[in-house]
Amino acid sequence: MPETFRMITVFGSTVLDQIGAVPRLPARGETVVGGSFTVAAGGKGANQALAACRAGRRVRFISAVGDDPFGTQALALLRKDGVDLELVKTVKEPTGIGMIVVDSGGENAIAVLPGANRAVSESDAERALDGMRAGSILMMQEEIPAESNRRALELARKRGVRTLFNTAPFLDTTTELAKQASIVIANEVEFGALCHTSGASLDEAMQDHARANEQIVIVTLGPGGARAATGTEIFHAPAAAILAVDTVGAGDTFCGYLAAGLDAGVGLEAAMHRAAIAASLTCLKRGAQPAIPWSKEVDIFAATLTP
Repeated sequence: MPETFRMITVFGSTVLDQIGAVPRLPARGETVVGGSFTVAAGGKGANQALAACRAGRRVRFISAVGDDPFGTQALALLRKDGVDLELVKTVKEPTGIGMIVVDSGGENAIAVLPGANRAVSESDAERALDGMRAGSILMMQEEIPAESNRRALELARKRGVRTLFNTAPFLDTTTELAKQASIVIANEVEFGALCHTSGASLDEAMQDHARANEQIVIVTLGPGGARAATGTEIFHAPAAAILAVDTVGAGDTFCGYLAAGLDAGVGLEAAMHRAAIAASLTCLKRGAQPAIPWSKEVDIFAATLTP
């Protein structure tokens, strides 16, 4: 067992996003002629790792890429900004790809081809948890195999590691896995699928779910910000008023900044407010990782909101 350490650990996916700008999202079976095309690093795990790093925390990332130019490109910003990539492995499968179209209002449709992310294994989960001490943060999403996430959650519980579990993309196994996390982060659609609660208000459903599973539940609401339920309290963090260019990566930025705030010892409500501002700023630029703001940018914008 290595010496224990304190650092945010992100266990998740790496993807290279291919992004097309279109006037509107196509309907089923429809072809829409678009404009610009860009390629940018992405993947929910990689995005969240970079966001936590840009928020000012030490971060290590456990993932997999292919032995191809896409793999090098997908890791470039993380390497440049100082994310620890020692446990990112290179495999024979091609690097994961995200195929994204973004409309003129910033809304998007995404298809992910997992590629090398399928190779993130239970043994990688064990490597991720090796040396983590009680109270440290493990951040997870669902673009890697469910059994690998299950193993990571199991080990985290045994070791007292605090887990942030983002329920995207929502899968058949999500409900089972989410129950094991310390903090669950879902958008409104995902939360509806998670709790299957009808007739209750959002706050009531969140509180019920938080109490039933002895965890914190956070629901992101896009322009409506985010809400959190602890089982006894409800917090709301408003989004900043901005004109969105591209919403890709906003949810991941929220997750990364939230983890960074909690890792720094900031309370839940304050961490959520900062994360909501960072997520809003992400929507001002195209692409996932290139749009993630630095801590100083969030500070400057937050200062303009202070009465």
